[in-house]
Amino acid sequence: MVKVAILGYGTVGSGVFEVIKRNQHAIVNKIGEEIEVKYVLDLKDFEDDPVTEVLTGNFDEIVNDAEVKIVCETMGGVKPAYEFTKRALESGKSVCTSNKELVEKHGPELLRIAKANKCSYLFEASVGGGIPIIRPLRTSLAQEEILSITGILNGTTNYILTKMETEGLAFDDVLRRAQEKGYAERNPDADILGFDACRKIAILTSLAYGKNVDYADITTEGITAITDKDFAYAKKMGATIKLFAKSLKKDGRYYALVAPFVVMPENPLYAVNGVFNAILLNCNMGGETMYYGKGAGKLATASAVVADVLDCAKHIGKNLDTRWDEEKLAISPIDSAVRRFFVRVSGNDEAKIQEIFGEVELFNDVVEGECGFVTGEMTEEQYRRKAAEAGNVITMIRMD
Repeated sequence: MVKVAILGYGTVGSGVFEVIKRNQHAIVNKIGEEIEVKYVLDLKDFEDDPVTEVLTGNFDEIVNDAEVKIVCETMGGVKPAYEFTKRALESGKSVCTSNKELVEKHGPELLRIAKANKCSYLFEASVGGGIPIIRPLRTSLAQEEILSITGILNGTTNYILTKMETEGLAFDDVLRRAQEKGYAERNPDADILGFDACRKIAILTSLAYGKNVDYADITTEGITAITDKDFAYAKKMGATIKLFAKSLKKDGRYYALVAPFVVMPENPLYAVNGVFNAILLNCNMGGETMYYGKGAGKLATASAVVADVLDCAKHIGKNLDTRWDEEKLAISPIDSAVRRFFVRVSGNDEAKIQEIFGEVELFNDVVEGECGFVTGEMTEEQYRRKAAEAGNVITMIRMD
């Protein structure tokens, strides 16, 4: 029997407790022995909950118990999760986590500590909730050169954009509905401004290329400027709008970006709607593979944590190595990135548009008093210069 501890009995922590209890038979079939939750760390009381039998408010009790081989860190945030994770690893206990903020900020250090103490630091649930993506990068695709990663990595923003498109609702109205349904936090900034997706693409890019990506180096734009008018143009094009988190290796340089994109139907991510997430990888040998599922939620995320627990349970006393060096990966400025752009401008001066932007695909019958167009390929820097010269740009959304 392998004994584990859970740090935090919130949404994910209670889900981990439930998955281990309900799926014990399946767990035994997979690894040949039971997983038992010996401790759950939380300062709150939970009356009439089975967790009361194993509840503790003292982390020292967990870290000093030699029977506990695996710790599930589901507290979120950096403090005290970082301290507790570090102490657990230093004591030779493997740690499995869903904490993307901690993984993005301290991942390389914690992986190094785990290796030095012959245990593991696993974080499948930190990106994509219940979608297996980190394990494939670590194992199934280890032989591949990752050329690009494109992900819908935030269910809140995907839900908002889907509802704006299908029901014609304004951004603020859909956000309020998402909060009522529990899809968005009371303070939704991390989601709607793109920071949550940015942390996740930083983690995936670090794993893909083996060096540390600082999420502060990634250009990040949210969805707050997207309107029903943008969707009207997208409909005219037969397209949709998604918040993409992207990274790319090209000509020895690395690029990363989080921003809304106009997405055409031939893109596999076009049909990913609602709270679902998906990650599209392009590899130099195997080509494209896509990973799709619930990107958040209690049981989906908890299931991913428990999958890591089983991996650790099968390798007690060993390190499941993940290559993620502390050396920083240089992310190139997006100025030289080449793409097409969808642009809305006031007025309808086609001659001026073509004089500045060259040949474009023009849409002048969608919104009164303005027009939209899709440019040819150009760099981000070239687009900015042309937009400044035009002087009447209402908005710009990149084309994928």
